[in-house]
Amino acid sequence: MDIIKEKIEQTVRLLDELNLDCWVVFVRETEMMADPVLPLVVGHPVVWESFFIYTRHGDSIAMVGNFDEADFKKSGNFTEVISYTEGVSQDFRKVLNRLDPAQIAVNFSASNVAADGLTHGMYMLLQNYLKKTPYAERLISAEDLISRLRSRKLPSELKLVEQAAVIANDVWDKAVKKIKPGMSEIEVAALIDDLIKKTGNIRSFETLANAGDKTAPGHSMPTKAKLSKGDLLHVDFGVKHENFCSDIQRLLYLKRPNETTPPAELLEAFDTINSIITETGTMCKPGVKGFEVDARAREMLREDGYPEYQHALGHQLGRDVHDGGAIIGPRWERYGVTPTIPLEASNAFTLELEITLPGIGCVGLEEDMYVTDDGARFLSPRQMELTVK
Repeated sequence: MDIIKEKIEQTVRLLDELNLDCWVVFVRETEMMADPVLPLVVGHPVVWESFFIYTRHGDSIAMVGNFDEADFKKSGNFTEVISYTEGVSQDFRKVLNRLDPAQIAVNFSASNVAADGLTHGMYMLLQNYLKKTPYAERLISAEDLISRLRSRKLPSELKLVEQAAVIANDVWDKAVKKIKPGMSEIEVAALIDDLIKKTGNIRSFETLANAGDKTAPGHSMPTKAKLSKGDLLHVDFGVKHENFCSDIQRLLYLKRPNETTPPAELLEAFDTINSIITETGTMCKPGVKGFEVDARAREMLREDGYPEYQHALGHQLGRDVHDGGAIIGPRWERYGVTPTIPLEASNAFTLELEITLPGIGCVGLEEDMYVTDDGARFLSPRQMELTVK
C-alpha cells in the first residue's frame, strides 16, 4: 500500500483517538511555501488554494484547482476530489455544513515547527472564508495530531529510516579508506557526498566535517582547514533514502609519527560518550519523557568532570532529519513543550552528544534508533571503537 494512503488511514484512527471531528490542511503555492504535512498525507504539490479535509469517520477530501484534479483522482488516496475554477470558499463552506464538525484542527503551533504550516496570511484568509458561520469559532491547533502522526512510525516508515541509517554507515566505512592527512574539510565532505550519490541517494542535510580543533563543531559549513597527523576528524552527515532520513556522527583519529595509540584523554572521552549513548538508550521506552533521558546524560558528563553539551540529546527522524514531535532534550525555553511529550513505541530518534578536547577536536557521536518496550533499538552498527589510521 502507498505510504500516504497508510498515513491517511492512521490519521483517521488518530482523530478518533483524540476525539477530533475534523482536520483541515489549507495551502497554496506549495513549491514556494510548503506545509510540512504535505508529504505525509497529501503527496502532490498545488498552486491554487487547496483544502485537504480528514474526518474521524474516514473521509479524506481533496478540494483543489481544476488543473490539479487529475493527479489527486489518479492517486486513489482520497475518498472525494472536488475541483474548482473561480474560487474554493463556497464549496469549502458546503462541505463543512455537510460534515458539521464540532472542532476543526488546523496547522498552527508555538512549539512544533512541523505542526506550524498554516501561515498567518492563510489563517486570516481562512477566518474570512468562515465569517458568519459557526465554524470560525471551532478552530483549534492540530499540534497534538500532527506530532503523533509524524512520530508514530509505521513499519514501512521505520524500514526506510533503517535503510537510510545502514546506507550512511556503509558510506562512512568506504570513506575511512580514502581519508588521509592533507585533505581539507571541504574535500572530506565532498568525498562523503560523492559516496552517497553513488548509492543512488542524496544527503539528508549539508555534510559537516571538523579537522581536529581547527574549526568549531556545530552547524558551520566545512572550510579549507586541512587534516594533520594528530587530528581527530569529526563528521556529521546523513542519507535521504526514498524520502526518509538518517543522521549520524563518526570519528577518525590520524596518528602522529611514532604514535602507537591515540591520546589517553581522547580514548577516555570516546568511552564516556559511548557509555552515555548506551545507558540513555536503555531509558528510551514508551511513557518516558525526553527531559528525563537528557538529564541522565548530563548527570553522567558531570560525574566524569566534563561540561554539558548545548543542545538536545536527540531529535526525531523521518521524512525530515528533524522530524518534529517529542524531543529528548532539556526543558529549555527554546524547546517549548516538546521535551515533556512522552516517548512512544516506534518513535525514531537520534542520540548525540560530544566532548570537545583542546588540541584534539570534537569527540562527538550520533546514533539512530527507535523506541521499543525494551529501550532503544539501534538502526545501524554503532561506532563502539575509535577508528585509528
